[in-house]
Amino acid sequence: MRLLFLGDVVGRSGREAVARVLPQLRERHAPDLVVINGENAAHGFGITEDIYNGLIDAGADVVTLGNHSFDQREALIFIERVPNMLRPLNYPPGVPGKGVGLFVTRTGKRVLVMNIMGRVMIEPQLDDPFRAVDRELELCALGRDCDAVIIDFHAEATSEKMAFGHYVDGRASLVVGTHTHVPTADHHILKNGTAYMSDAGMCGDYDSVIGMAKEEPIQRFTRKLPVERMRPAEGEATVSGVAVETDDATGLAVKIAPVRIGGRLAEARIDFW
Repeated sequence: MRLLFLGDVVGRSGREAVARVLPQLRERHAPDLVVINGENAAHGFGITEDIYNGLIDAGADVVTLGNHSFDQREALIFIERVPNMLRPLNYPPGVPGKGVGLFVTRTGKRVLVMNIMGRVMIEPQLDDPFRAVDRELELCALGRDCDAVIIDFHAEATSEKMAFGHYVDGRASLVVGTHTHVPTADHHILKNGTAYMSDAGMCGDYDSVIGMAKEEPIQRFTRKLPVERMRPAEGEATVSGVAVETDDATGLAVKIAPVRIGGRLAEARIDFW
């Protein structure tokens, strides 16, 4: 199976890049499932229903979120009626939306997608992600109840992301980190067959401070005073993510490659599809 994951979409520049590039990727590579993290899509903070619909129209099958899930208050309402948007699974009971879904591809394959948030150096502090993933993988096991498992682990600390990847190694097809907006070079397949990458990077303008226009973050670091609300950078965005091919017999990964298209970063395209 062909799985494509794109990192955090940041602002208008990121949305426009996804709308331009994703249809091309779908036409050229025919991925079975496309997951996009959209938690920064609305001017850097949260997501609106119109933006969610735009990502789906561009070719996303599932949209995941993170610590900015509900920065746009309308998300508390529309998350209950849209079928393919996930907020972190380990929010406490009673929070709107869901953190896991079983999605059927055009060829009838079943893909379990989870959005889980870490707890190191990130707010809000949610429930234990390790126990949360255990519960879901017991209910829907790879190879028994589904054909692939994708986990968006939204976290700050690389150590927590790595520990989580090893914890589910052999039980998931892909564990990919989001949140830090910088693509890492550690994409590989773990010992027991789970594809792993510490951070997919962002779909946004890299002439920035993690997607935000440079001036305000710099002055906050140098003067320790907020002057204005941070806003996304508006230059040409790079579409960043990761592609994984799985073994149809086991659901485990056999190939993994980074994806970087457009903008300022060195290009990386999928070479095995």
